[in-house]
Amino acid sequence: MIFFELFYTFFLIGLFTFGGGYAMIPMIQEQVVSKGWITESSLTDFIAVSEATPGPFAINISTFVGNSVGGVFGAICSTIGVILPSIIIILIIAMIMKKFMKNKYVQGALSGVRPVVLALILSTALVLFIKVLFFKGTSLKGEFEFDIRSFTLLVILSSMLFIYKKVKKKNLGAIKLLGLSALLGIIIFTV
Repeated sequence: MIFFELFYTFFLIGLFTFGGGYAMIPMIQEQVVSKGWITESSLTDFIAVSEATPGPFAINISTFVGNSVGGVFGAICSTIGVILPSIIIILIIAMIMKKFMKNKYVQGALSGVRPVVLALILSTALVLFIKVLFFKGTSLKGEFEFDIRSFTLLVILSSMLFIYKKVKKKNLGAIKLLGLSALLGIIIFTV
């Protein structure tokens, strides 16, 4: 039964969220934490690992949650659940693309959804920022404690990115940034 629940939950998440993986985080949090499948702290860890793992964020996080709850078959069920709505919708849209995109109601709906997607992404970033810097255990319900090491890492990385962009006139690649942050994390958090 857990396998069907995983599939169904992630199918709904994939069906009713717009804007990609980051916009899914509030709905994933609401569903999986409230069902007791994982803790908020584990979800924060899954978010971090999903971001660092190659591939689409939504697929990565659904796979990690599914594996945590139901093992390999749970991972398969949740992953299929989260991608199936997109496959179905894309196939339907591809069949009627030209007529669909010219429709004024569709354009109006998409224009209405864009600010909401931005708000979801920004609110998720703000909550993660607050959790990492100000709460012990990466949960908003945890003990309030300013984490000077996380703040130091954030300042160092931000400064290095700013300087790199000004000097090289380009962004530092994601792989280099992840490697650099892991190295700095080892230095800062194990001292």
